Amino acid sequence: MQVDRETGTDHAHGPSDTVRLASDLRLAVGRMTRRLRQAHAVGDVSLSGVSVLARLAADGPGSPGSLADLERVRPQAMAGTLAVLEQRGLVGRGPDAADGRRIIVAITEEGRAMLAERRSESVHRLSAVLDEFTPEERGTLASALPLLDRLAERL
Repeated sequence: MQVDRETGTDHAHGPSDTVRLASDLRLAVGRMTRRLRQAHAVGDVSLSGVSVLARLAADGPGSPGSLADLERVRPQAMAGTLAVLEQRGLVGRGPDAADGRRIIVAITEEGRAMLAERRSESVHRLSAVLDEFTPEERGTLASALPLLDRLAERL
């Protein structure tokens, strides 16, 4: 079997199973993300902003550069995200205690509250839909979660 590495196409049989799975996963995850995003009010915090808030809430304060690295975005993009979050009072900036030249960003109580509210809305929406699934289907989804987490970490 000769598979084209760029397209994943087996010229005799079409796209490989791995490429088809990757395409299907991308579509399904994208659809879920869009629908959850639509549930939030216009002008709400962007997904990248929510991701930064979640990281700061879980890991504690960090520098803009380290946040950009962890979120895998350019420092300029992180600067824009942080500016919006700071303008809304969701994060605060201050000097690093160890190196006063360096800036450290931390989530505020308002940021924690907004993050909790947004998570609650998304979780409520997801659980309402999951209630329509059979226990076996929910079990299948639950067993796939570690694989999806591993996939997300490696992207």
